[in-house]
This record gives sequence, C-alpha cells and structure tokens, in this order.
Amino acid sequence: MMEKDRISSAMIIMLIILMLKSVNFVSGTENLIDTYCPDNFPLYTSSTSFQKNLKLLMETLSSNIVASNTSFFNNTSTGEGLDKVYGQALCRGDITNSTVCKECIEKASKDLMNRCKSEDAMIWYDVCQVRYSFQMFFSNAVYTGKYPKQNDLEKRVSDPTSFQQVLTYLMNNVSNEAAFNPAKNMFATADIEFSKKKKARIYGLVECTKDISETDCRSCLSSAITELNACCSYREGGIIVSRNCNVRFDLFEFFNASSSVAPLLIFPTSKGGKWKPWMFVLTICGSILIISVLIVFCIACLRQKKAREGDEERTERTLLQELASPKNVAITQEGELISSDQLFMTLATIKAATGNFSDTNKLGHGGFGTVYKGVLPDGNEIAVKRLSRKSWQGLEEFKNEVILIAKLQHKNLVKLLGCVLEGEEKILIYELMSNRSLDQFIFDPFRRPKLDWKTCYGIIGGLAKGLLYLHEESRLKIIHRDLKPNNVLLDHELVAKISDFGMARMFSENQNTANTKRIVGTHGYMAPEYAMEGLFSVKSDVFSFGVIMLEIISGKRNNGFYTTKLAPTLLAHAWRLWNEGNGLEVVDPILLVSCLDSEYEVVLRCVHIALLCVQEDPQHRPTMSNVVVLLGSESMALPQPRQPAFSSGKAIHVEPTASINHSVNESLWSNVTPR
Repeated sequence: MMEKDRISSAMIIMLIILMLKSVNFVSGTENLIDTYCPDNFPLYTSSTSFQKNLKLLMETLSSNIVASNTSFFNNTSTGEGLDKVYGQALCRGDITNSTVCKECIEKASKDLMNRCKSEDAMIWYDVCQVRYSFQMFFSNAVYTGKYPKQNDLEKRVSDPTSFQQVLTYLMNNVSNEAAFNPAKNMFATADIEFSKKKKARIYGLVECTKDISETDCRSCLSSAITELNACCSYREGGIIVSRNCNVRFDLFEFFNASSSVAPLLIFPTSKGGKWKPWMFVLTICGSILIISVLIVFCIACLRQKKAREGDEERTERTLLQELASPKNVAITQEGELISSDQLFMTLATIKAATGNFSDTNKLGHGGFGTVYKGVLPDGNEIAVKRLSRKSWQGLEEFKNEVILIAKLQHKNLVKLLGCVLEGEEKILIYELMSNRSLDQFIFDPFRRPKLDWKTCYGIIGGLAKGLLYLHEESRLKIIHRDLKPNNVLLDHELVAKISDFGMARMFSENQNTANTKRIVGTHGYMAPEYAMEGLFSVKSDVFSFGVIMLEIISGKRNNGFYTTKLAPTLLAHAWRLWNEGNGLEVVDPILLVSCLDSEYEVVLRCVHIALLCVQEDPQHRPTMSNVVVLLGSESMALPQPRQPAFSSGKAIHVEPTASINHSVNESLWSNVTPR
C-alpha cells in the first residue's frame, strides 16, 4: 500500500512539474525580445495611404496565418503602387496551438505599430515575430543580426573554453538539421550534456523564415552562431535574432520538446590506444620538419613584405612629389588657381566628419573601396571614398583623381573637394549627391516613376554635355572608360554629374586613339573595339553613352536582358523594334504616360540617337559634339543607324597599331557641328 502511495505521489509531482512548465511556456508568448525601428528610413504619418494600408495589414496578419508542416507562417501584402505594404509573421516551430500563435502575432502587431513610425520595422517575441516594410522583402536573405539586452543578464559559466566547444557542436548540428532536413521545416531543437558530474545540459534552438532557400538558411544561421559565440559562449544563455533566422541556447528546456522532438546529442571524444615508440619518433621528426618549413616560409614572407613596403614607400613618395608639382593645379569656376596640395585634408578631420567611418554613414561599396557620408565642421555635406588599403589599383585611382580630375570644373562633373594621404589611408572627398546614382532610379520599381520624360531628357542632356566637356572643351582630352549608370550621380535637383575617374585616360592634343593590354570597365557598357582589342578613343565613351540612353528610355538593363524570344541584349531588342518601325515600343510605358503628344517625336528621336551611338564600327558613331547638337535640334535630319555592337554575338577585329581613317566618319557627320 505504501509502495502504491509513493508511486501516486511521484506521479502527482511529475504532473505538477509538467503543468508549471506548460504555464511558463505559454506565458513566454508575452515576453518581448527586441525591436527594429530604424531612424534612417522615411517616417509615415497617420494621414497617409501607406499608414492606412499598414493598419489594415496588421489587423489581418494573424487571421491569415497558415499552418505548414505544423509551423505557422504568413507572407502577405496590402495596397498598390508606392503605398503598398508587405508583411510577414512567423510563430516558433514548436508552437502547435494556433490560438497561442495568433494571440502572440496580434500583440506583436499592436506593439510594433505603437513603437514605430518608420516605413520598415520588425519585432521579436519569445514565440513569434512580425515584420512590415514598404519594400518587397520576401525570399530576400540579408543578414543583420541583433543582440538583445537580456543576454547581459545571463550568468557566466565556470569553464568557458570547454563550454564553447560543446555549444558550437550543438548549434552547428541543430542548424544543419533545420536547413537541410525537409521534415524539420526550417526549425530544429536539440540538447547535449556538457558536464557529467553536474549532469548539466545545454538546450539549443534555431529557426529560419520559410521563404528562403536551404542554403540561405544555413548561411544566416552560421552568421548568427558566430555572433552568439562572440557575445554569449561564456554565459549560461544567449539569443541572437535577425530578419531571416534566430538562434538561442539555455541551460533549461525553454522550448516545447514534446512537439519538436529534440534529439539528444553526444559530444565526440577521442578514444585511442597506447602510443608505441615508433609513433613518438615519427611525431617528433614530423614536427621538427614542419617547424623548419614554417620558419623558412616566415623568413621569406618577411623579406617580401619589407621589399613591398619599400616599393610602396617609394611609390607614395613619388606620388606626393607629383602632387606637389606646380603643373598640377585646379581652376575653379571663378577662375582661381588651386594647387593640388591645397586639396589635402587631415585624416582626423575626415574621421570626425564620418563618425570614424561608421557603418551608419556607409553609402555604398565599389571596386576600389567604400563610400561614406560625412559633414565637415563648416556644415557642408560630403561623400568620402576610402580606397582599399595595400592596393596598387587604389593608389593609381587616387593619383588619377587628384592630379587629373582636380583640374576639371563643370556643372555636369562631380566636384573633388579634397583628399587624404596618411600612412595606409588614401581618401578622396567629393561633394555629396543627395539622390545618389542614376541606376538607383532607372532600375528601381519604386523610384522609377519619379523620373518623368522631362527629367530623363534633362539627365541625358546633362550627361552629354559633361562628356563633351571631357572630350573637347576642357584643357585636356579625357576618356572616361567606365561610364555606366552607377557612375552618374544625381544632385538634389536630379542634375546628372559624371563621377569615378579612376580608370580615365588623358590624351594629347593630336592623339585620337590608344591601346592597352589591361582592359578595365564594365561589360555591357564597353565598346567592342575596347573589349576585344583594348583599343579606346572618345568613340568608346560615345558607345557607353548610347547604352545608358537606351537604359534610361527603356528602364531595362543591357546586361542580363534575357527575353529569349525577343533578343539576347537590350541593344538587339531596340534594333529589332526599330527595323520593324516600332521604335516607341522600346520606351518604358511610365515615360510615355508623362509625355505630351508633341513629345513623342522627341522620344523617338532619342532612341534614334542612341542607336547611332552604339553602332558596331566606331567610325560610324557621332562625336559628343554631334550628339549635343542633335539633342538640341528637332529639325536636323539624322542618318539611318547601322547594326549595333554585340547585337548578334559578332566580335569585330581592330588592328591596335593601325591608325583610324576618319574620312568616312567626317563625311558622315560633316553637317552636324556645334553652333
């Protein structure tokens, strides 16, 4: 009888423990982990259509939650056009009760609306997360992890080294399960023993949103685990949350093990027999050999490093001498002379202006370095290009920009304000273009409608005048060599300004062409004679200009124009439509809507001029002075364009040593000259 009483008592105690766990687990739905409410995104007001769509989306987000393999997830959107709102909700994979899930999403949605007025925001609770944005982010895996403050409250472990080894093993195994086991549906849990004496265990949980691929899920989890190790591998618990994945561990069972069926992992330990004498001899000899090789390798590396540093010191010393040369002066628009050494600023000034190159001030990243936004002590906003360290290309670009571009002053060229050359730092400072680059307008479905035909026509004209200045009107003859929408910046009035002259080349007064073995530039914008043979001239830039014109007019990229049945490239597509007499079909419908009836002929004329610029033979292309005249005159007759380059996969051959015969070109364009 006493035995039965003991069994009954034990069962009651176990039942009470399970009930307490259940209560704690359900109450966990109320625990806020973190929020994402950025200040650098636009804010909405209660009177906007965006806010009304957002409110409607948040009210219906929980009711539209869909169960998939026992997991609750929802991607949805509300509204149309620029006021469209995209929303996502996810409940943790061990939540099997739809009521618990919906209650958490409802609370998270209301909380997010109260906390944030940004057009992009996110909130994480223990068992659910909610996100909304003005951008379509579904299936877009971009890792930006967050470190919740609750991590700082966790106690430290007594043996952090061995604890981290076991923790890493646990989280990597459970991540592989979540990402690559379809039955897990992007969610997995597990536990592992890390102290046999104390019988202590680590419990781990990982999860990804259901709209990303297996590979993106594992990549996201790897990044999160790296941050988890950095912040919390010496603590008794830790959590990292992000847009697409979350990771967490603790020393107690914080998840619903009955629903997720968490496996018990065993940390691998080495088990070997006794070592024999020959094993010791082999190990010692092998170690000595490896150490000897490493010493020789290190000595060789040190010698090479010293030689390289000597070369760099000589190169930078030579560069400073060139910059200090009296011939390297800039002329301002007011006619004042500025020597290039006056352009130098201190590194301390630029660090203060950019918040010590803070990521929050990062504008973008290019082939030669990173660009930051900054504010000088006088209040002027600047764009700071920090060139890659230990880069010969970066040093060459620096020299090109300071010596060459500082001499050029035109309203359609980005102005170089200064530079820094201190130690390993090579920095260029420009005027800030508030609307950034042209490609962010013409290829962005949200910003594209802001460019009506009048604005596009102004951008095309400004770009043409900037090139004309480089080719013919400045004291130098400059070939840009890397003209593309990324290198055309827009100021606050959407005036086009050419930037990035690191690959530019200067010609002498009587020089028309040059040849190089080092092809630089971007495929899709390089003229065929340059891409195939390394031969470049002003006509190379004319080709790039024609491609950009077609991209502005059509809203499509030349690179990656895969319309299969139509054409392999944008140039081929435009050429086919032109030959069929349907030139206006090249034009983006958004531009046509903004055109007056009288402007259709101007649009079609621009398509015609663009096709003249991208002709396969450089002799048939107009000069930029021809282009400026043709853009400014609606009555001047245009010659019929010939087949564009790369429209049929044909590669032309140009002899690098041969001089170009200009007789054909001059007769073709003799009646088109500037006034």
